[in-house]
Amino acid sequence: MEYAFFEGKIVPIDEAKISIMTNSFHYGTAIFEGIRAYWNEEEEQLYLLFARQHYERLLQNAKALFMELNYSVEELVNITVELLQACGIKEDVYIRPIVYFKDLKLTPKLIDYTPEIAIYTYKFGRYLNTSKGIRVKVSSWRRNDDNSIPSRWKVAGAYVNSALAKTEAIMAGYDEAILLNSEGFVSEGSGENIFIVRGGKVVTPAMAQHILEGITRRAVINLLSKELIIEVEERPVARSELYIADEIFMTGTAAEVTPVVEVDNRKIGDGNTGEITSKLQEIYFRAVRGFVDRYKNWLTPVYEK
Repeated sequence: MEYAFFEGKIVPIDEAKISIMTNSFHYGTAIFEGIRAYWNEEEEQLYLLFARQHYERLLQNAKALFMELNYSVEELVNITVELLQACGIKEDVYIRPIVYFKDLKLTPKLIDYTPEIAIYTYKFGRYLNTSKGIRVKVSSWRRNDDNSIPSRWKVAGAYVNSALAKTEAIMAGYDEAILLNSEGFVSEGSGENIFIVRGGKVVTPAMAQHILEGITRRAVINLLSKELIIEVEERPVARSELYIADEIFMTGTAAEVTPVVEVDNRKIGDGNTGEITSKLQEIYFRAVRGFVDRYKNWLTPVYEK
């Protein structure tokens, strides 16, 4: 049976309902996260990936929107573990926590309202093709500016920007979009951070380029520097650099580590997953399932042994 954490308790998913008058439904004033959990068949264990880091970001973002929740990071992690246990999940799963104003008042503001949190699970497997790679299009839509709706926060309303770019790419026959920022530099995908490989060095847009402060991004930078001994440079990336890159890959909780094999009808490298991307994928996918002891601190086990 499927359950959700809703209004302070774990309930059957069909009971987790909000009113059509709910304030955040109308104005996009909700903060959300995406958390993956990976099933390890050998250990018969389900591992939450970066649960604490996701809830730390959720609470920071919520606070920035004047949403003060009466939960600690540890409490939210424990609630998520209890939810997964109640659902009896023994396969890969995606978890969606969302903080919203539950008030039934139609005024676009962020104060004098009551925040609430809901958490539920969603089974969607691979978000993008991590094996063969994806074709991407540079979008005509610009990434929303930090002084508009900050991309570093996972604000529900801000994802109209992502939806427009993703839809444009799909309708043009591509898998994903890359958005430029207001200055014309590469920002990120519709839901992913982006890395390029040039001359054996990895480059990624800096935080100031209106990007999400990606948790997977941070982990990948760590893997590149410590496991593959490759320098990672954070700086502005020009659109034209995409076309002459040796490799490109995208990262995110949903996207994991996804190779980009074509940008705007131009093959990247030989049009296949590059050597650095392949090595990175190998260690990342082993680590998230608990097969690499030195990265067990990334994981929270769901079932007691």
